[in-house]
Amino acid sequence: AETELFGKPVDQVRQIRYEIDSAYQGQDGMLLVKKALEAGRPYALAFVDIRMPPGMDGVETTRKIWEIDPEIQIVLCTAYADYSWDEMFEKIGNSDGLVILKKPFDTVEALQLAQALTEKWWLHRQSRKKMEELERMVTARTAELASSLSLLNATLESAADGVVVVDLSGKVISCNTKFAAIWQYPADMLARRDAAELR
Repeated sequence: AETELFGKPVDQVRQIRYEIDSAYQGQDGMLLVKKALEAGRPYALAFVDIRMPPGMDGVETTRKIWEIDPEIQIVLCTAYADYSWDEMFEKIGNSDGLVILKKPFDTVEALQLAQALTEKWWLHRQSRKKMEELERMVTARTAELASSLSLLNATLESAADGVVVVDLSGKVISCNTKFAAIWQYPADMLARRDAAELR
């Protein structure tokens, strides 16, 4: 009723909705990541606690998750100094997909990380799709050019006359075998493609 009467507030923040799954152990989390990837609906982000007794810890879980899906963004939550920064990266590897979040943290911090890292994940996927599309276009165009060149060379070779093609700088671009046979040029001279020398 308030919205109908006064309209929507101008400074209303756009609410982002997330689908959230949870697992209590690293092994369970890995299975969720694997199933999501196989279903074609990969996770964008995982919040992983560094301590998950009695199973794998968060560092090992992160390493194994990245073996399954290297694109997932991970926030590693910790209240303890279980690992130094160097030890952690020695086990996991250096990745721009990892953020450390110290406990206790505020809800706003987790929401901000979720928003920023899911957006980063989405943009990365979009740029990869665009690159794949460009690569397909380049491959198709290259195949067209190769076909055109092949046709041109076949036409040049089938000519009854000796034909030589020279660019504006005086460099021989191509010549057919008939041309070489008529003038009996040595192969090394033809290979140099110098129009002045051939003249």
